[in-house]
Amino acid sequence: MDFKTESRILKEVLELENEPVAVAFTNQRIEGSPERISMCKALKEASEGKDWVIDPENSACPGGTWHCGLGEVPSGAQKRRLQNFLTRGEKLFHSIAVFERMMKLSSPAPSGLSDRIFMGPLYSAPLRPDIVLFLCNSDQACRIITLDSYWDGIPPKTELTGALCHSAISYPVISGQTNLTVGDWTARRHQNYGKDILFVSVPYERINNLIKSIPLCTAGKAELEIPDDFDLEI
Repeated sequence: MDFKTESRILKEVLELENEPVAVAFTNQRIEGSPERISMCKALKEASEGKDWVIDPENSACPGGTWHCGLGEVPSGAQKRRLQNFLTRGEKLFHSIAVFERMMKLSSPAPSGLSDRIFMGPLYSAPLRPDIVLFLCNSDQACRIITLDSYWDGIPPKTELTGALCHSAISYPVISGQTNLTVGDWTARRHQNYGKDILFVSVPYERINNLIKSIPLCTAGKAELEIPDDFDLEI
C-alpha cells in the first residue's frame, strides 16, 4: 500500500481535519523548503500540507535542534542560559532543580541522530517515514490507540509532557513506542494549536497492522455485536 492510499484511509476513517504527518530522519538530500523554521511550526504546517526538510542550518529553535538530534544537548554556559530562560523567561519550571528533574526522569534526547529531518503530509512523503504523527482530538486519539493495540494488546509507554518536539517526534522514533502527548505550553501558544489538539505518534512499522484492524475493530468500521447471552446496557 502506498503512502497516499494509507493517508486517505486514515484521514477518512478517523475523520481527521489535519493531514497525517510523515516524519523521517535521513542523511539523504531530499526536496523540501529550506527556510528557517522551528520544529513545532513545521509540524503544524506539515499537517496543513507543506513539506519541510530541517537541518542544523535552518532549524530556527535551538531546543528543537538538540531535542531532535540535529545538535548536541546544551552544556556549560549554554545550559546555564537555558536554565535561566526556562525558569525566569518562559516560567515553565519553578527552579533549575525542577527542570533538571524533568529532564532526568524523561527519556534522554538523542544525539547525532541524522543530518536532516523530513516533515510533511504522509501522502507526499519521499521516503519511508519513521513515524506517522496525528494532530487530532481526544475521540480520534482514543480510536488511533485502540486500533494500534488491536493485534497485540500492548499498552504504549507514553511520555505525556515535555517539549513537543521531544515527546511527539524523537521519543517515539527512538523508543519505537506509540505515544500520546499534549506537547508543551510554549509550542501550543506560539503556534496557535487548537485547544482540543492532541498529538499521537505511531511508528511507521505499526501502521500496516493499524490499517488492517480498521474493518475488524469498532474503533474502525466494525459494528458492535452483543451476544444473546450477554446482558449489557449501553
